[in-house]
Amino acid sequence: MTLLTNKEKEIIDYLYAAEREAKEVIKVTDEYSDLTIEEAYVIQEGLLVRKMDENSTKTVGVKLGLTSKAKQEMMGVNQAIYGYLHNDMLALEWEPIHFSELIHPKVEPEIAFLLAEDLQGENITAEEVIKATKYVAPALEVIDSRYKDFRFTLVDVVADNCSSAKFVVGSKWVSPNDIDLGNIGMVMSKNGQVEQTGSSAAVLGHPATAIAWAVNELAALGKGLKKGDIVLSGAMSEAIAFKAGDSIIAQFDGLGSVSMYCK
Repeated sequence: MTLLTNKEKEIIDYLYAAEREAKEVIKVTDEYSDLTIEEAYVIQEGLLVRKMDENSTKTVGVKLGLTSKAKQEMMGVNQAIYGYLHNDMLALEWEPIHFSELIHPKVEPEIAFLLAEDLQGENITAEEVIKATKYVAPALEVIDSRYKDFRFTLVDVVADNCSSAKFVVGSKWVSPNDIDLGNIGMVMSKNGQVEQTGSSAAVLGHPATAIAWAVNELAALGKGLKKGDIVLSGAMSEAIAFKAGDSIIAQFDGLGSVSMYCK
């Protein structure tokens, strides 16, 4: 862990309290307009360490964000971002997600990768990602930015662990060699009404390409992915908001479906 500055410690305290108390706060850059992307990732890691120390959580993988070119253009950036998945974020299809634990949640459809071996290096390719993957599965990620009105800059969202909150993985696990991962269609519905359609091609052209990018970024910090890690490869469509009483289901070509219910 990098030695933290007083500014970084203050921001970690601020965001940790917001998540723990499920309350929205003003974005960090309103006070720290000079915050850099490098500092934001240091803060993200500091939040992770705080959770592991105080809540006995552990990392179970990585999630990717801004993997859509349209989203990147909207944010005025030209690269994706990554955050960490913790074991207490994993939700189960047969158990409700409690709205009272969240602020203003949205849900995105994704493809989850389960790694069969470690993956680390600065020149990892999509082909190597697929080779290292044991299974892929349909997934839903609940994002819940701690920032007021879901408004933030790139460095704000990175510091906030990329708005991570919960994720659900479907029960159908498929070998990545048995499906065309670059051409998977998806339909997401809420309460029986279609809300979004999308394709895995929206994820940097291919979800394995997005994961290769993340591995190469982590390598610059001397990090990588581990055997058994779950990686959420990026949203296949726009996120949709939900509230208590809503049911969400996403159906994926060749991968089956994944669902969640909010109580």
